[in-house]
Amino acid sequence: MNKILLDTCVWLDLAKDPNQQFLLNAVEELIRQNELIIIVPRLVLDEFVKNKNKIIKESNQSLTSVFKRVRDVVDKFGDTKNKDLVLEQLNNIGSKIPSWGESTATSISRIEKLLKSGTIIETIDEIKLRAVQRAIERKAPFHNQRNNINDAIIIETYANCIQSDSVGVKFAFVTHNKHDFSLPNGNERIPHPDFALYFSKIKSRYFIKLSEAIKRINPALVNEIMIEEEWIEEPRSLTEILEAEGEFFERIWYDRKLVLQANIKEGLEKESPPDIKNGMLAAMKRIEAKYGGKKALRNYYKDDFGWGMLNGKLSALRWVLGSEWDFLDT
Repeated sequence: MNKILLDTCVWLDLAKDPNQQFLLNAVEELIRQNELIIIVPRLVLDEFVKNKNKIIKESNQSLTSVFKRVRDVVDKFGDTKNKDLVLEQLNNIGSKIPSWGESTATSISRIEKLLKSGTIIETIDEIKLRAVQRAIERKAPFHNQRNNINDAIIIETYANCIQSDSVGVKFAFVTHNKHDFSLPNGNERIPHPDFALYFSKIKSRYFIKLSEAIKRINPALVNEIMIEEEWIEEPRSLTEILEAEGEFFERIWYDRKLVLQANIKEGLEKESPPDIKNGMLAAMKRIEAKYGGKKALRNYYKDDFGWGMLNGKLSALRWVLGSEWDFLDT
């Protein structure tokens, strides 16, 4: 069995970076296979819950702010020849900002579930006293002249775990806070000497990367999940969506005009005034030229099912762009 304690900063960084979701996948799968237990100091859970809304807000604000500044600069100072292309790409990127914010919210929900389902360790007086003693003696994480009482409580919680539960269990402590926990002015993968008693080569390991910690548990699983992650499809760009919506709009509009012409011929509908009729015929000619002629347009779908699919595609694309479902006006 493997037990792992992730510093608060590791959980927060996982929440901020959607590209790290494969690590969450790996952690969840290791837990499901009973290969991993998450150690959760009460302080870590409380700090994460305290910061989660701030992370979501900052994620959306920072992306939107940066995007707006870049777009304004390109619009103002960009080369005339290439500016339109660059702005189009920026618009495509901008259209993905909401999905990135939603991805952050999803990661936070998953992380909170992992934390609450882990082994939650309360901060007992013994842990507090040892943390305070570190502060008095200026031992890490207080060697940098800062009030790192929370970091001290987290590492002392970890120490209690490895001392009280050791038979057949391997432990790992993961932090991104190299400044306070790692060897100063040396190999950052080595813990500070003041924590040396808490780590060894086999029973208790120190990591500054979550990926390395979970690879130690099941390297084949992590590699498999990473490969799967590479095959995740990227959302369509805004340009592609608009082009497809325009195409299906024109195809459906054209077919409806053919029906209109047939109804007029049979006396079911009245003919439009000459200027409107001529405009319609010109637009139909343009669409025929664009999509390979009248025959190609009529053969685009073969039956009622095909006509339904065509309308369904337009409805779905318009929904993505902000319209209500089943909005099929042409």
